[in-house]
Amino acid sequence: MDGTILIADDDRTIRTVLTQALTRAGCRVHATASLVTLMRWVDEGKGDLVVSDVMMPDGNGLDMLPRIAERRPGLPVIVISAQNTIMTAIQAAEADAFDYLPKPFDLPDLMKRAARALDVKRRAPVPRPAAADGAAASQDLPLVGRTPAMQALYRLVARVMNTDLPVLVTGESGTGKSLIARAIHDFSDRRSLPFVVAGAADLSTMDGPAALLARARNGSILFDEVGDLDDEAQARVVRMLDSFTDPAPRVMATSQSDLAARMEAGDFRQDLFYRLGGVTVAVPSLRERVEDIPLLAEYFLARAARDGLPPRAFSDDAMDLIRAYSWPGNVRQLENAVRRVTVTGAEPEIGRSEAEAILGNQPAMEPLIGRGDGDRLAASVEKHLRRYFDLHGGVLPPPGLYQRILREVEQPLIEIALDATGGNQAKCADLLGINRNTLRKKITDLDIRVTRRRKLM
Repeated sequence: MDGTILIADDDRTIRTVLTQALTRAGCRVHATASLVTLMRWVDEGKGDLVVSDVMMPDGNGLDMLPRIAERRPGLPVIVISAQNTIMTAIQAAEADAFDYLPKPFDLPDLMKRAARALDVKRRAPVPRPAAADGAAASQDLPLVGRTPAMQALYRLVARVMNTDLPVLVTGESGTGKSLIARAIHDFSDRRSLPFVVAGAADLSTMDGPAALLARARNGSILFDEVGDLDDEAQARVVRMLDSFTDPAPRVMATSQSDLAARMEAGDFRQDLFYRLGGVTVAVPSLRERVEDIPLLAEYFLARAARDGLPPRAFSDDAMDLIRAYSWPGNVRQLENAVRRVTVTGAEPEIGRSEAEAILGNQPAMEPLIGRGDGDRLAASVEKHLRRYFDLHGGVLPPPGLYQRILREVEQPLIEIALDATGGNQAKCADLLGINRNTLRKKITDLDIRVTRRRKLM
């Protein structure tokens, strides 16, 4: 790797690590904690690549991207940020950033992206349009998350939002599929045009498609839960899509059912499936991003406080319980539970017993095993991994995947086994079939908290 790289980050450790790694790779590096200094270097013609944080002591790194593009057209910028929301990824894409990485980032992954940025000739910068009211309103969307699955989702949304390809958003009920579709519209070039949601009722008559087109004009049409449409409604959608002429509205659809399986079973039209599946955006369930649950819970508590409800916070024990729950209703169910607990309690802290009372009334998730299907767990793991790869949009995930996956499986297995044995490590090791010293080492390495108590099992 060869070139001069400008680094702007207020974290001295990050500056040091990046400087050492890039220097060893053969690059010349200038690092600063100031956007003013960064822009002076850019004005002086220094640098073949910029790596910049967003929140800096003297400004916002994203605000510098249009100025960099104006003064140094073709100079690639990689944005790194601890603000791990869909807004950051979209704003970075809109400002013509070469790439976006959330903190904490994987160093080998950043090195690969830096090498690619130095090799790829940047396209001419696109002027950033002013945000519309709809886009500003969408900043309050609960599309937040630090997990790799959500970060990959953000990057995919940012890449597809200004294309004309149809988008199929898949995921379980309550994961936020319609929010993703709305975000794609609100942050695209069509943001000032209508966003029309079409359901079965809108397609129940012959003139329904014409009415939808008249409302949408050249904006976006979202077919909500397209898998629920009957054969006649599906045929009307196909005829409507075939009648499109330029310019035409952007087409999106959501589905919580597996449309490919439905198509193979003859329950969904093949021609409609291929017309809608230009890009598939799979929204992960909460079970697939457990580490985001505390972040979402804090978000919903803050929103409830803004709405006039008493400010509250979860205790560590209560949050452990919230994290361990399966959340079959996903984000929507979590939001409702958090809002309910802010109304029913009076103390500033939400304790474990209060969380147990709230979760006691929640529906349980369908078990992964124990229903006569010996491969059910393996099939679920395979589905999760395939979705994880798909969310990277054709780019390989960061190196070290094997250990990351093993850690994600190993930690909950040990935690649940410890809970089942009341924290007795000898019994837990026997249950797992591993040596007690091995168990102790894994508890230390995985930073698992062990609580001894009597367990009546």
